[in-house]
Amino acid sequence: MRKLTKAAIAAAGLATLAPAAAAHAAPAPAPTLFPERWIDGTNGAEPAVQVQALDADTFVLRQSVHSNFEAPFLYLLFGRDKALLVDSGAEGARIVPTVDALIAAWSARHGGKVPPLIVAHSHSHGDHVATDAAFRARPGTTVVGLKPADVAAFFGVRDWPRDIASFDLGGRRLSIIPTPGHQAAAIMVYDPRLKILLSGDTLYPGRLYVPVNFLADDRASLDRLAAFARSHPIRAALGAHIEMTTSPGKDYGHEAPAHPDEHRLELPPTQIAELRAGLRALLDAPDIRQVHDHFIIVTVPPRAE
Repeated sequence: MRKLTKAAIAAAGLATLAPAAAAHAAPAPAPTLFPERWIDGTNGAEPAVQVQALDADTFVLRQSVHSNFEAPFLYLLFGRDKALLVDSGAEGARIVPTVDALIAAWSARHGGKVPPLIVAHSHSHGDHVATDAAFRARPGTTVVGLKPADVAAFFGVRDWPRDIASFDLGGRRLSIIPTPGHQAAAIMVYDPRLKILLSGDTLYPGRLYVPVNFLADDRASLDRLAAFARSHPIRAALGAHIEMTTSPGKDYGHEAPAHPDEHRLELPPTQIAELRAGLRALLDAPDIRQVHDHFIIVTVPPRAE
């Protein structure tokens, strides 16, 4: 579980790899996709879930840090025939009513057609799958399994993790990119319509945890992702958390109850190359902390997945 890993890290104290040794690039301007400030725990009256739309068929949800310190982001994408939700939230969330309301509103705009819902996961750590049971009880919903074989079978990835699958929501064809490293079943989702990359916990403005026994997998995933990015325009990478402040290289403390002066969710595509370069450094032991402006690579002890 990601929460337990973070707690162990916080208890152990982290060695730090200086920015100069981290292939640290000059700061890149971040794109701006969201008109509103995200809920960040600094206002006691904030909603349990905030929603912002990227267009009429694409919605980004954020769980309040008041309900869970992870404050994850979830992504709901509609096509003509079906809808895809990426991640179901952390403990403390009530995501189903929000998703139901969004589907009902979308349905009303499309002649009353209610699309079936698919719930997939950026990866299978607990803060991304905690509401799966509630979605399994929801009519018209398929929840994708949590093992690499489950993900590969559902999306049609023939050679995991080397192949990239195409998944059609109906007039909206997505690319499903296996990215094991942070976790064995990790994927990214690329939407060519909006040119966005849903990058999960592999790339986001925060602490990017890499188990030392899966470092080779993470490096290989970033190599494949960089190759994909060279031939597919990416406006922004949108990850699953924000743990960085607006000050370059500065993150919040573990389990911070609020995120004042929070980094944007959006990361420019240049951060793919920066992460790839950072992973090439000597990261052969737990508790190494490699600081970049927009993220921090943190190695953690070996784990099963």
